[in-house]
Amino acid sequence: MTESSKEPRKHADAVALLERTAHSLIAVWRRAQEAAAEHVPPSQLRALETVGRRGGLNLRALAVELGVIPSSASRLCDRLEAAGLLVRTGSDTDRRQVTLRVTALGERVLGEMAQSRRRDLHEVLQRMSPDGRERLLSGLAEFAAAAGAQARLRRPASRDG
Repeated sequence: MTESSKEPRKHADAVALLERTAHSLIAVWRRAQEAAAEHVPPSQLRALETVGRRGGLNLRALAVELGVIPSSASRLCDRLEAAGLLVRTGSDTDRRQVTLRVTALGERVLGEMAQSRRRDLHEVLQRMSPDGRERLLSGLAEFAAAAGAQARLRRPASRDG
């Protein structure tokens, strides 16, 4: 087998390893979500996380972010609001404009979930060698940069420019 014929195999092995690793990382995320899901179903939790991460979204932006129609996003918000996790505030200048914000209770749920994830990730990292952690973090930083560049290339051009 020549060096050039080994390259596709190495690439396929890397992709398979990355998939397995992603599944492990997703499992950590799910454990944290399942602990929170005792109180909040996954679809609502995703909406709450989105509003918490992006802050001050309107309903249409939330629907786009979640990939759902606005009426579905509105129903999710109804449930989150009824649970005391989210509030809708109207604009002083345009009563049709509604801004979504996470409540203190919602922040606590998101904070507990993040703390659970960090604890699980810390435990995994502690089981690794210091050299392995360094290589992982370096590789992840490079991966994130490459993935970000790929996402920017795929993003449609702005209509303004």
